Amino acid sequence: MSDSECTHDCSTCSANCSSRAGQEGAKSLKEPENSFSHVKHLIGVVSGKGGVGKSLVTSMLAVTMQRMGYQTAILDADITGPSIPTIFGLEGERVEGTEDGIMLPPKTKTGIEVISTNLLLDDPTKPVIWRGSLLSGIVKQFWTETAWNEVDYMFVDMPPGTGDVPLTVFQSLPIEGIVIVTSPQELVSMIVEKAVNMAKMMDIPVLGLIENYSYLPCPHCGEKLSVFGESHIDEVAEKQNLTVLARIPIDPKLPALCDRGLIELMENDALNETGEMLAKLSS
Repeated sequence: MSDSECTHDCSTCSANCSSRAGQEGAKSLKEPENSFSHVKHLIGVVSGKGGVGKSLVTSMLAVTMQRMGYQTAILDADITGPSIPTIFGLEGERVEGTEDGIMLPPKTKTGIEVISTNLLLDDPTKPVIWRGSLLSGIVKQFWTETAWNEVDYMFVDMPPGTGDVPLTVFQSLPIEGIVIVTSPQELVSMIVEKAVNMAKMMDIPVLGLIENYSYLPCPHCGEKLSVFGESHIDEVAEKQNLTVLARIPIDPKLPALCDRGLIELMENDALNETGEMLAKLSS
């Protein structure tokens, strides 16, 4: 469309012209936090597919940063598959509210604030059967209508894939960067690239990659056994010019602690260097 034909009303036109770019750029889609919240750093935890331990890594990151002396929080954006309350032993806890409609997130034993769908339901075993617009809406509410107090690092546990909820988080929340969780399977390398490319399209920095289930250390000789096949994370990182932040070995103690809601008792230091990298954001 030529400039002479342009009505400058983008709501009635599908042309991708300079007027549309200017109007869209002028209007930010970021949702403001409420007056009771003060979140310094918002980090997304992403996976291209399910089953790679994204929620576990989210929990470990929160615990690691909390041990380093930072106040942390978790926004569980995996609305239809929330597992964070179970990992932290918050089953039975419920989100309280104020007269102004502000949600007050429960705290874990060490003081990590958590908001999750399962903390709103009377029966956490009931499935959440909502369409994408409702899922996106509750994620925005978790951010705008929750009193997060003074939080140094908030981790957003996102559902796998590149659907409505990740898109909402990228567009609506002031995400400072994301970490992508993967596993050492050949198929995953292609899926990781999808997640990386989505972040680039949304202009969200990728802080690095974390490989879960990286290897099983032999209890007798210490040899690293590639239970899930040889890792391809270095190839993916080089291709995308990214950093491998951590390789988390298979540790039977971790799922046992998660099942008991005791992840805060973990004796795993696999994410310490990642924590040090995140700490530099505050310097």
